[in-house]
Amino acid sequence: MQNGKINVQTENIFPIIKKFLYSDHEIFLRELVSNAVDACQKIKTLSSIGEFKGEAGELRVEVTLNKEAKTITIKDNGIGMTSEEVEKYINQIAFSGAEEFVNKYKDKGEANSIIGHFGLGFYSSFMVSKKVDILTKSFKDGSAVKWECDGSPDYTLTQIEKTERGTEIVLHVAEDSEEFLEESRLKTILTKYCKFLPVEIKFGEEVINNPKPAWTKKPLDLKEEDYKSFYKELYPFSEDPLFNIHLNVDYPFNLTGILYFPRLKNNFEIQKNKIQLYCNQVFVTDSVEGIVPEFLTMLNGVIDSPDIPLNVSRSYLQSDSNVKKISSHITKKVADKLEELFKNNREEFEAKWDDIKMFIEFGILSDEKFFDRAKKFSLLKNTDGKYFSFEEYSEKIKAVQTDKDNRLVFLYSSNVEDQHSFIESAKEKGYDVLLADGPLGSHLVGKLEQHFENSSFVRVDADIIDNLIKKEEKQSSKLTEEEQNTLKPIVESQVAKEKFTVVFESLSEKDSPMLITQPEFIRRMKDMQQMGGGMFGAFPEMYNLVVNTNHPLISKILVEKDDDKKSKLAKQAADLALLSQNMLKGEALTQFVKRSVELI
Repeated sequence: MQNGKINVQTENIFPIIKKFLYSDHEIFLRELVSNAVDACQKIKTLSSIGEFKGEAGELRVEVTLNKEAKTITIKDNGIGMTSEEVEKYINQIAFSGAEEFVNKYKDKGEANSIIGHFGLGFYSSFMVSKKVDILTKSFKDGSAVKWECDGSPDYTLTQIEKTERGTEIVLHVAEDSEEFLEESRLKTILTKYCKFLPVEIKFGEEVINNPKPAWTKKPLDLKEEDYKSFYKELYPFSEDPLFNIHLNVDYPFNLTGILYFPRLKNNFEIQKNKIQLYCNQVFVTDSVEGIVPEFLTMLNGVIDSPDIPLNVSRSYLQSDSNVKKISSHITKKVADKLEELFKNNREEFEAKWDDIKMFIEFGILSDEKFFDRAKKFSLLKNTDGKYFSFEEYSEKIKAVQTDKDNRLVFLYSSNVEDQHSFIESAKEKGYDVLLADGPLGSHLVGKLEQHFENSSFVRVDADIIDNLIKKEEKQSSKLTEEEQNTLKPIVESQVAKEKFTVVFESLSEKDSPMLITQPEFIRRMKDMQQMGGGMFGAFPEMYNLVVNTNHPLISKILVEKDDDKKSKLAKQAADLALLSQNMLKGEALTQFVKRSVELI
């Protein structure tokens, strides 16, 4: 029997490990199972290079719960340890046997799949245990040994009888951690962290992992059904994804993974944190904002890289140049895939556009490099449901929709239902109207104006289109200036002067007698106010009440002799304009209904 002291610099190291080193106590199981997997991977490596002549057998890790004894056991049939190795790797905190092994066999292929790095994982066991036993027998000739420690710097190391190669870690669970003695709790942790570890993990009689998940295979070895099947494994109750991107890089960094494009439509309030980050098939986190560009955090899938820098507890990312390189590479791969779909099957790309445009629009707004690529495959959709590339749409409208300075005028609608009458009016005049609906629509318009330099974007219900677009023939007015001046105070008395400015325009007889418009400048200022959270001050609601001087009803109001009826007709026309913009509410709406019945 041998007694000794663990080689640490302070006797307070265990409280530090227990309280501060690991952010979440449940990861003790991840660390111990990962160590056990490493032990199996090591024997596999030594066998493949001839340093182990025996039979490796079926490598596996077994996790056993004994509620009565209040123990959790993690057992493997891996490389095992001699008493000297226990002294070296267990009794010296922060001495990583895994890192030493990788350095020694780094040119031997499978050594690079070893998980451990810091030499601290084993000590996470003391976060939940009042006592820990290690029973181990090395693949080398020699006696098996048992190491025991109660969480103090004191330990005992004795020789024992053990016939099988490998290691057993027995945790005697502390009273304050008895939640981990529940079978369902352990299974949840194992499923979360160990679901894709490369060695079979058994919990009781159940194998809880898939040792060869799709992302570890070569793209050439996978079919579309394999990708969909793996998606269902990740997200059991989800709708099938649109398509996927298989990441497989080995220089200048190692990165594998599969990213899926889910169906989003216009739902911007979707759940992020759907991309899972792994390190050598060990789950690390699903908060990947540091490594995946923000606009791509709406994707689903898996990323695995041993080159991503983690903090010592492997709980969160630490930023460095590799992270930036990986982030840029992911952006490039996504852009490559989208451009490939656009070029190879335009019809299919258009069919998927409404589902993927959220990703692309968010990318255009947030990532300049992505925008440079996206110009080639982004689509503009008009109110007739037809799709155009940026270049195609410019060609389509340049002969018809230009202003007096020959700038292109892009008309757009943010809500087809609310702006239906304006859209129809524009189409009757031969103009085309784009759709800029969804939560990013107004922001996208500003970005596109920068791209189409010699242009302006105007919402279809803003200002008067005929005043914006150059026409060969202007509509003449049926009302003289004197008649307009006579009518103006009558119309002004029907609306709030501080909110509405009455203007006269010579429109078509087919247009409404009165229209509500809001100049694009005012609309943009309101958008800036909302985005800035009050930074731009309170900008007042300001609209134009446009009187169509060529509509028969306006002429009828002008010649009506009965002042009361004249006022009612003017009020009715103004209320109709307000109603069309959903601006007539409460008592005003009630009065409008009553007046309508009277007039009928």
